[in-house]
Amino acid sequence: MPPETRTALVTGSAGFIGFHLCQRLLRDGFRVIGIDSLNAYYDVRLKERRHQMLLQSPGFTAVEAAVEEPGRLAALFAEASPDIVIHLAAQAGVRHSIDAPRDYVNANLIGTFELLEAARAHPPAHMLLASTSSAYGANTAMPYAETDKADTQMSFYAATKKATEAMAHSYAHLYALPMTMFRFFTVYGPWGRPDMALFKFTRNILQGSPIDIYNHGDMQRDFTYVDDLVEGIRRLIEVAPERPEGPVPEGDSLSPVAPFRVVNIGNGTPVRLLDFVEAIEAATGRPAERNLLPMQPGDVPATWADTALLERLVGPLPRTDIRDGVVAFVQWYRNYYQV
Repeated sequence: MPPETRTALVTGSAGFIGFHLCQRLLRDGFRVIGIDSLNAYYDVRLKERRHQMLLQSPGFTAVEAAVEEPGRLAALFAEASPDIVIHLAAQAGVRHSIDAPRDYVNANLIGTFELLEAARAHPPAHMLLASTSSAYGANTAMPYAETDKADTQMSFYAATKKATEAMAHSYAHLYALPMTMFRFFTVYGPWGRPDMALFKFTRNILQGSPIDIYNHGDMQRDFTYVDDLVEGIRRLIEVAPERPEGPVPEGDSLSPVAPFRVVNIGNGTPVRLLDFVEAIEAATGRPAERNLLPMQPGDVPATWADTALLERLVGPLPRTDIRDGVVAFVQWYRNYYQV
């Protein structure tokens, strides 16, 4: 079905990734319905501004509501009959999940349940749901592959996201709903979240305040530029999994009993945290005052995505260099905050 005849429902549309994805889908001719609660986990004005920009397109409809609100998604599915669903709405943040775990039960578990129930009643052609690289937990063998066992989550945030994978698989099996789960790796870029390292580091460096560097800087992350991530999602929309009729190919995370697949979306290259800091220093033109701290509870020292399955499914993807991506973010930050 050509894009211009399809409706996409994006949950978490005022969020960082949701905003960029909605922009891309609108450019490609989709009708886009975005639902977001605009909660106060971080600056609501930033979320409102993202929605305001999306509403400049006649193809975008905004719904302000929480996905966990009973029956809200069911009513939206019944009214709009979306062809494609991209579920990004979630309570994010490893550290916040230690202080407020119930937020994660409500948004991540109950919100996903409401989505699955709505899809059972009004099945879309393909559902794509966000998980996280944190699902790999205490695994030490890298790069992380989708076929690796992932049963040792280190934070309640990660535990809820892994649980949504299991929930989605059961619905895919029971009701033949094609589902793709993404495991995202440290996403960054313009319009990013204020609770993420790049945002906090840039703000503090420009203000002349110290930055907190955990595990004394002995950290690695697979930093993924948001446009590269969105490109991966956009291509995966067209690759709905099917229940296999024979053996699952080696290296494929396709379920043997359901139209369900888990896919990493990352840059595929680990970057040292201190190299990341140096890229921000170069982009801002200022040195950072570094406050070296021990590892935070629930955190892991390294992440690194095996992207072979993703590229097998959709072909080679762009891989923005960390220095170029950081420059783009700093330019956006200076412009947005008039620094």
